[in-house]
Amino acid sequence: MWFVVFLNSVIPGCVPAFEEGASDVKTAWLGDQKTQAWQKAYKEMLQVHHTAARAVRQRRRSVPGSFARDTGSCSIRRGTAVSCMHSRSAWLLACLLLASSVVWAHEARPAYLEVKETAPGEFSVLWRTPVLAGMRLPVVLKLPDDVKNLREPNVQELADSFVERRWIDAGPNGLAGKRIEFPGLQFTITDVLVRVELLDGRKLTTIVHPPQPWVEVAASQTWIGVAGTYIVQGIRHILFGADHMLFVLGLLLIVEDRWMLLKTVTAFTVAHSITLAIATLGYAEVPILPLNAAIALSILFLGPEIVRSWRGQTSFTIRHPWVVAFAFGLLHGFGFASALTSAGLPRHELPLALVSFNVGVELGQLGFIALILGLERSFRILEVRWPRWVQAIPGYTVGSLGAFWTVQRLVLLFGGTR
Repeated sequence: MWFVVFLNSVIPGCVPAFEEGASDVKTAWLGDQKTQAWQKAYKEMLQVHHTAARAVRQRRRSVPGSFARDTGSCSIRRGTAVSCMHSRSAWLLACLLLASSVVWAHEARPAYLEVKETAPGEFSVLWRTPVLAGMRLPVVLKLPDDVKNLREPNVQELADSFVERRWIDAGPNGLAGKRIEFPGLQFTITDVLVRVELLDGRKLTTIVHPPQPWVEVAASQTWIGVAGTYIVQGIRHILFGADHMLFVLGLLLIVEDRWMLLKTVTAFTVAHSITLAIATLGYAEVPILPLNAAIALSILFLGPEIVRSWRGQTSFTIRHPWVVAFAFGLLHGFGFASALTSAGLPRHELPLALVSFNVGVELGQLGFIALILGLERSFRILEVRWPRWVQAIPGYTVGSLGAFWTVQRLVLLFGGTR
């Protein structure tokens, strides 16, 4: 039925009304319409390609040395960064996001495990699992088999997480060389941030990923190793945070020249770095449910602006995209901070974690932008052309997912306040 919905959205009224239930007539009609639609789209694509190719050859003969070439809906010239973004490469990545982002709509906030040795062989354990969309992360903490509880565990339910505190006896040899497991992690897309402090001063900070849902307590790390751990966490956070990437994609679809692109990306970076630092250091805090709804609204805001830019219209956002990027970047910075603040890191480790995590976020963001621009340039060199409805996919993807997430998160917000 997805094809009927899609076809009717592209050509309103082309799908006749059927009675509920399957029938031979209905099945035959769907198959016939599907074949005709794709044959027509293929013929239109070939016709556009041949017409454009002839026009390019004629212009090259009449204007030697000219590099500009018409694409039917926009033009590409030297010095522009993404003037034909919406008709070329960005649609491909937007399609990938459309397939995966519904599942990864929220940034993947990690679970957090802190183990401190309080006496030889005795440890205090803090195990925090985040609550995503009103559901607790289905990950369980499994300590080594020879570990015994010194007292009853204490479980506390917070607005954004479950916190479990335990006091254990690991025997005379402690936890060194032993494995801590996280059953259920392999079925999620999030990670577990693990910190271990031993009496002899050794410290371990690492991230446990779903493909290997366990950690073995070993020797301590240098500060470089700790920084590398948080850099990797920052990269994974931005790449798995589809709402943040979709906002960046929306900006790329609006911006048309390299200088303005540089200003816009810089403004977004500076803004989210400010609020990331403020929130992580504890100077400000935004409740997670209203924050997620506001981030979704920022994506929805870009949808109509992208359509305006396609039509050659103007607005404050199109003229000054860096201002909008800075304003909404402040919101997204609080979203980035949730990955660190929800973990409850010790205060003495926050500066290193903050800087390293922010570096990881920037690396992931720049890598995403480089991928989009690389695809755009590759398709431009290959002179790949797409039907008009394909060209519209990126912009409508941004607007549609922004609207879906806004409604979804508002329902969670107001449903949770009852």
